[in-house]
Amino acid sequence: MASILIVDDDLNTCQALQLMLSKEGHDLLETHTGKEALEKVRGEAVDLAIIDWKMPGMNGLEFFQALKAIRPEVVGLMISAHATVDLAVSAIKGGVFDFITKPFRMGDIKKAIARALEAQALVVENRRLRQALKEKASFSSIIGKSPALVRVMDLVAKIAPTRSTVLLTGESGTGKEIIAEALHFASTREDQPLVKVNCGALNESLLESELFGHEKGAFTGAFQQRLGRFESADRGTIFLDEIGEMSPGMQVKMLRVLQDGSLERVGSSRSIRVDVRILAATNRNLEEEVKAGRFRRDLFYRLNVISIEIPPLRDRREDIPLLANYFLNKYGELNNKKIQGFSLDVHRVLTGYHWPGNVRELENVIERAVSLCQTATIEPSDLPPRIISSLPEAVEQVTIPIGSSLEEVEQLVIEKTLIKTKGDKKLTARMLGISLSSLYNKISRNAPA
Repeated sequence: MASILIVDDDLNTCQALQLMLSKEGHDLLETHTGKEALEKVRGEAVDLAIIDWKMPGMNGLEFFQALKAIRPEVVGLMISAHATVDLAVSAIKGGVFDFITKPFRMGDIKKAIARALEAQALVVENRRLRQALKEKASFSSIIGKSPALVRVMDLVAKIAPTRSTVLLTGESGTGKEIIAEALHFASTREDQPLVKVNCGALNESLLESELFGHEKGAFTGAFQQRLGRFESADRGTIFLDEIGEMSPGMQVKMLRVLQDGSLERVGSSRSIRVDVRILAATNRNLEEEVKAGRFRRDLFYRLNVISIEIPPLRDRREDIPLLANYFLNKYGELNNKKIQGFSLDVHRVLTGYHWPGNVRELENVIERAVSLCQTATIEPSDLPPRIISSLPEAVEQVTIPIGSSLEEVEQLVIEKTLIKTKGDKKLTARMLGISLSSLYNKISRNAPA
């Protein structure tokens, strides 16, 4: 159910659209000029506008630009009896979601409206969720509405104001660093430093110097005193990513900081006290690492005061469209591309894929798709082959050369469907929506003499 504005000076078109959309349960506003429509929308909320290109006073695109200034969240469908490729391209570049040629079939415009409203709903929902989270606990960078993620956010909101050490667990790419940022910026330390260290990126000696600092002359190349990350994070927060990769020697040194907040720079015997909240993250199962003797039990218990497990993306599929839309907007802006959204096939692929690389993999896939996309929407051909081929029912496409006759198109579709069904003509006829006798007739007609 949506509020839909119809702007068309053709009374027959308006009546036909009104009849169809009222049966669907939508709230309708009907106007016949752009000026009249702009006056109405100042006092009425509008989700979608169906706009005729050729109108008195201003054309459809000029009207749509003025409408967006008043209602930025509105999505537009352009219709025209004078359609050209240049006209359609101009409309899409101007931000219109879809361009439909008159006369149109009601089934086609129903589908276009459904796609447009789905895209608009995602944008509005994402904006609402981000604003609600921001007001709740500065979680504006966290995108999602799934129950699994909501439970995480509720826990984060409760523990963010405390001083407690937090251990973030979960698969690689699930967003542990973003949750750490939310914990810091929703805490009383938000105005103090948030210092991040990747413990898996440095060997033991380098990591010790990085965390605790060193004195001048402590080792070859130490030409001056250097403060460590813990001192830099004093009165703030330190985020220790991949802490499960830390060597046994470094684990001993870390234990002391956690126990009494004191450390010694490399090359010094002077103890320095710091007031630092510690957030740690790992994709390893530290309990298993403790049992295997690779991680100190006492350090594990010090870190595991409060544990938050970040769910993998496959357990929060409701969030995939929101995340995909966010990354589409992000990389569309970075690449100066105006892409309206995702085709229905792509939507099915994205929500059906198992995402072993989680949110990070999804982001990389959308960035790649934006770079490759040459149309108004992301299509399956813009996605990596591994994602398409991994699905039990992969989305398949038929490439039709421009200029092909209808008979050639029909023959090609029949051939490809027969290959898909492994020659099962009954299934092929059912998939094509024709009778079995019609299929035989078409095969016979197209067979070489």
